[in-house]
Amino acid sequence: MRIVVGMSGATGSIYGIRLLEELKKQGIPEARILHYNFDSMQHEDVKTAKLLYEEVKSLISPKGKTYLFLDEIQEVESWEKAVNSFITDFDVDIYVTGSNSRMMSSEISTYLTGRYISFHIFPLSFSEYLSFRKAYNVVELTYNTHSELSRYLRLGGFPAIHLQEYTPDEAYPIVKDIYNSTIFTDIVKRNQIRKIDLLERIVKFAFDNVGRTFSAASISKYLKSENRTLDNETVYNYLGKLESAFILHRCSRYDIQGKEFLKTQEKFYLSDPAFRYSILGYTPDSVAAMLENLIYLELLRRGYNVCIGKIGNAEIDFVATRQENKLYIQVAQQIEQEETEQREYGRLLSIPDNYPKYVLRTDEFAGGNYLGIKTMHIADFLLSSEY
Repeated sequence: MRIVVGMSGATGSIYGIRLLEELKKQGIPEARILHYNFDSMQHEDVKTAKLLYEEVKSLISPKGKTYLFLDEIQEVESWEKAVNSFITDFDVDIYVTGSNSRMMSSEISTYLTGRYISFHIFPLSFSEYLSFRKAYNVVELTYNTHSELSRYLRLGGFPAIHLQEYTPDEAYPIVKDIYNSTIFTDIVKRNQIRKIDLLERIVKFAFDNVGRTFSAASISKYLKSENRTLDNETVYNYLGKLESAFILHRCSRYDIQGKEFLKTQEKFYLSDPAFRYSILGYTPDSVAAMLENLIYLELLRRGYNVCIGKIGNAEIDFVATRQENKLYIQVAQQIEQEETEQREYGRLLSIPDNYPKYVLRTDEFAGGNYLGIKTMHIADFLLSSEY
């Protein structure tokens, strides 16, 4: 069984629909493919596990495996009981999609028995964004990927934003709806959080400090400066809730020389850059941090474990590992001075191993290799298949 969880239900549903189409291409008879979308009025009467079980039971194919797609499953009360029964009673392959804010990944293991695979669906990657833009005839077949990166950075990767040519002012209310649904309807309600204004302040602090290390103590100090009081433990608890809903991703620091993870001064990245701009507004000085955010998300999409590297007193933006593979990455919006160039390349050169090392930037540069360190435009890196 596959569990697909997305920031908004639409991302998981799109994944499920693509799988359904692929099964049809492979020649699976339509009678053996059952698809339910519980956001649709077509299935509004199927609101309990019992009703769902009886409905599906009557349609299960007696010959061969039945493929069952259940979109927005969180709308069915006690849905896990029906799913567990399908696994026990029938020859089925089940695909379950739902919104992460109402179907927390940390809770899935308590719902389901037996074997299952859980997928976290990210917003559109840069490559997927370009495909969306072309599929919906928003951009011509020939376009400049470097200039498109700027638009992608501003508007993010939620699919609904790219179905037509939205301006930021038109797109951000859609993003805010996703944000509000996750924060207020689900996180606040499900965890019975009473200090909503403090939660909002923590969110805004984290959004404003993407790419910077901070701790619960620094947030508590910030709140105190605004005449608000919240202890460190509660701050960490709130950050944990935001992580569980995939609004934030925690990135730990790793001592490259000591080969150990450090327990203080972590960084937090956003699940989509549009969250920051829809809530705090756009400022030019935020671009460098949000470019870093894009690289972080792309590495996660490709299955890397990502941390911040520490070597001596210097910091490596990302150390990414995937099985035996490892990458070291420095991200720079632009490098205008020799001092900056020496700093970015020098940190990578100080690492005593031969794993691939990259400096990623968005300005013009000559040559693509410096003493074994590869220089790439960020757009090209996001579209590359070499790592």
